[in-house]
Amino acid sequence: MESARIIATVARIVRDVGIAEEIAQDALVAALEQWPRTGVPERPGGWLTATAKHRAVDLVRRHETYARKLAEVGRTLTEESYDPEPSGPGDIDDDVLRLVFTACHPVLSADARAALTLRLVGGLRTDEIARAFLVPEATVAARITRAKRTLAKEGVEFEVPYGEDRAARLGSVLEVVYLIFNEGYAATAGDDLLRPGLCEDALRLARVLAALVPREGEAQGLAALLELQASRTAARTGPEGRPVLLAAQDRRRWNRLLIGRGFAALERAGDGRSYGPYALQAAIAACHARAASYEETDWATIAALYGKLGVLAPSPVVELNRAVAVSMAEGPAAALPIVDALAAEPGLARYHLLPSVRGDLLARLGRAEEAGAEFERAAELTRNESERELLRGRARESGTGTT
Repeated sequence: MESARIIATVARIVRDVGIAEEIAQDALVAALEQWPRTGVPERPGGWLTATAKHRAVDLVRRHETYARKLAEVGRTLTEESYDPEPSGPGDIDDDVLRLVFTACHPVLSADARAALTLRLVGGLRTDEIARAFLVPEATVAARITRAKRTLAKEGVEFEVPYGEDRAARLGSVLEVVYLIFNEGYAATAGDDLLRPGLCEDALRLARVLAALVPREGEAQGLAALLELQASRTAARTGPEGRPVLLAAQDRRRWNRLLIGRGFAALERAGDGRSYGPYALQAAIAACHARAASYEETDWATIAALYGKLGVLAPSPVVELNRAVAVSMAEGPAAALPIVDALAAEPGLARYHLLPSVRGDLLARLGRAEEAGAEFERAAELTRNESERELLRGRARESGTGTT
């Protein structure tokens, strides 16, 4: 939970995100060694950060260039304290956001920027990042390793970008914040469906970005999207943490404050004709938020919005979502060919939502045995225990699932 803040703080001292990550891990090892003997401190995050700072200062002092490094980070740097630099107009007064912009430096490829930032800021494991990009874990691991080496080799500073430099990195930053939120909203693995800490961090970063670039439509669109999606969090799980599908959610539990913030951010994103991918997704979420019930949802508009999104940002996942909307607007028979056509997509080969959606369509068409087989396959593919139990339950309802 504290990883991103510790790495960001240390990176300002050592000016190397790879070394900063190693020092943060060393601080955690120190905690695992000391806390069983001394007890967990009242402020464990502060203890970890202070320990990491001390180790960073020691590392700097061991280098011949200590005097120059000390001058760069300011005379207030000591083993006991480290005061952040004062903010100026347009500055990013947030170490974590600084870390995001640094990891999204143009010297890295777009894929490497996103993977590295998800690792450093989101604290995601390699397999979780691989799921976000629909690529093998080995590919992601190689991207992260190369990215750290490139930043060190090029001497990329832990700094605040301005003007054109900031604009050049903004797209990657928005993508990373979006992916961090997604992992928190639907966890890849584990017992819980949600990882609220990731959602909260992503939402905070999205709000800061929207305020930083108020005229950037996609920054406003992303903020709108995350506000609207986060508004449903309380209704997405039941008393025992089991997932609750959208159709069964109690909309009285949706957070009206977040919905209002989402609507306001969507207005700032511009008119519908100028929407980018994030604003289009926010517009889809807004359709759900405006509907008094699942049955009253404007599915035809949602299907049309997914069609526009597929033109701007083609993706098999977008097409799968469009199929769901088409099934609600025109019936499952109209959507099944769309889903069947996606079976050949390599990126969806192990994507559990593909057989899950197909199972739902088959169930609605009365093809129970086929539907059950699809739900079983989806359950085998997911690594999230809450989702697995939900899918096996749907298989049992079809009369074909295992007990």
